[in-house]
Amino acid sequence: MAKLIENHVCMPVTERGRGILIAGDAKTNSIIYCNGRSVIIRSLDNPMEAFVYGEHAYPTSVARFSPNGEWVASGDTSGLVRIWGRNGDHSLKFENRALSGRIDDLEWSSDGQRIVVCGDSKGKSLVRAFMWDSGTNVGEFDGHSRHVLSCSFKPTRPFRIATCGEDFLVNFYEGPPFRFKMSHREHSNFVNCVRFSPDGSKFITVGSDRKGALFDGKTGEKIGELSKDGGHTGSIYAASWCPDSKQVLTVSADKSAKIWEINETGNGTVKRTLTFGSQGGPDDMLVGCLWLNDYLITVSLGGMISLLSASDPDKPPKPISGHIKSITAITFSRHGGQSEVYSSSYDGVIVRWILGTGYAGRVERKDSTQIKCLATVEGELVACGFDNKVRRIPLLSEEHKDSEPIDVGAQLKDLDVSVGCPDLAFVSTDAGIIIIRGSKIVSTTDVGYAVTAAAVSPDGTEAVVGGQDGKLHVYSIKGDTLMEESVLERHRGPINAVRYSPDGSMFASGDLNREAAVWDRITREVNLKNMLYHTARINCLAWSPDSTKVATGSLDNCILVYEVGKPASSRITIKGAHLGGVHGLVFSDQNTVVSAGEDACVRVWKLP
Repeated sequence: MAKLIENHVCMPVTERGRGILIAGDAKTNSIIYCNGRSVIIRSLDNPMEAFVYGEHAYPTSVARFSPNGEWVASGDTSGLVRIWGRNGDHSLKFENRALSGRIDDLEWSSDGQRIVVCGDSKGKSLVRAFMWDSGTNVGEFDGHSRHVLSCSFKPTRPFRIATCGEDFLVNFYEGPPFRFKMSHREHSNFVNCVRFSPDGSKFITVGSDRKGALFDGKTGEKIGELSKDGGHTGSIYAASWCPDSKQVLTVSADKSAKIWEINETGNGTVKRTLTFGSQGGPDDMLVGCLWLNDYLITVSLGGMISLLSASDPDKPPKPISGHIKSITAITFSRHGGQSEVYSSSYDGVIVRWILGTGYAGRVERKDSTQIKCLATVEGELVACGFDNKVRRIPLLSEEHKDSEPIDVGAQLKDLDVSVGCPDLAFVSTDAGIIIIRGSKIVSTTDVGYAVTAAAVSPDGTEAVVGGQDGKLHVYSIKGDTLMEESVLERHRGPINAVRYSPDGSMFASGDLNREAAVWDRITREVNLKNMLYHTARINCLAWSPDSTKVATGSLDNCILVYEVGKPASSRITIKGAHLGGVHGLVFSDQNTVVSAGEDACVRVWKLP
């Protein structure tokens, strides 16, 4: 059985103009957040130590640890709350349709018995509190007329609940059972976040009006404000209290985080301003934060998590990043003694990973066009995008500046490069086949059928082109001219992936009808038959460096690894490799497979 040895998980999903929740467990220095249908738990002490929970049927929106750290409550856009075990087999304890729409915030009571949720709901209450193990309501929550963005449970007795939302209101409830006590209109725009202090003496609200207000935790009366002197100049999206309840961390669209000193009267003054990133674009806006033990954690709109030390805030922040959107392609490179993987996602971001180390930065480009295919050859990254252009990006320079893009004039389908002829790029489009040498198109061939996939041999003398008709067309390459040598018919569905083995003796193909095959390059005969074990279409395939193994990735979330010369039935199966499907595969060595998928994660698997 293959073993997962590295798990480079996705980053929290962000949305412009809206804050996000990132929660933590102080006992283990772990954080929890959401992306798509996944809930991600990762250690701050070792960010590569991560777990992904993928049992929600709808996109998740919020998750929190229980006070004892043993359970997780996670909510999704359908209004469902699932309560599941953090450890062991992560078994489901209870689920409850808490709201009829998206859940935006959720919090446990300090005794671990109750949960309050808020969000959007069609014709019903926008806030609900219930017993976590039975779903029994513990109050009525009137007073809001629009989407409720945040809620907070007073951590000390007597219990109280505070809520805020798009109706500019801050509401206060006493209980249990909880009843409406009072409402405040201290804000002139959306109120994005409300949080009780750890000692329960106060709670704070922050909003899109750049204002912060403080209230008495027991009575709900307003007691103070955050000072405008040195305050935020943009919408404030989130706030988090220091463990001693004397300071508050806030983040804003002005791309800064601020630490506020809260005095006994309930007013806040700026103690320190923290800035991050290049400050060059909207991706540097800060939309989430958490104060967890000595960690100050901020989340940017671009998905970057920055870790600072509360005891030494002058120390440079430690970045944790990755992809937010699904990954479209990956490729492998080795130089300087390092094994590197480059992955591109649906939003056009290209991330560099060092195996054994993790996130190593983004490849800066002139534009953020979505990438369809990636390949590496002799220190260059060759990429083709949905703008119909091919680019060569140098990997050995610090700036990774693109070369002048090559416009092929049609929608790109596939791209492959020749290891033996590094300047040769073989590109397939809707219209046919294009050969690029260096930065110039040297030939364009209209093949007369719908092209779906293509590959070029390592020596650059042959190519295989797959069609919508399920046929494989083999071409010889003489100079810059293509000549069709043979047509291979075996597949019963459109070809979706084709690649030559590194030694050039074979090629493998996979189709939308879930079948793969390995072909002998000389005889054109099938070397490995009956590769029909996926339950959905094959999205990608890859060869091991020694040409003895071929791996296929599918929409069925699985990876299959076959060994040439052995029956297909002796395959290695990696189940549930990526939620939503596997989109990219590469081998880093003979027994290590790197995969990427719809869940925006990159994973490294050690084969037995």
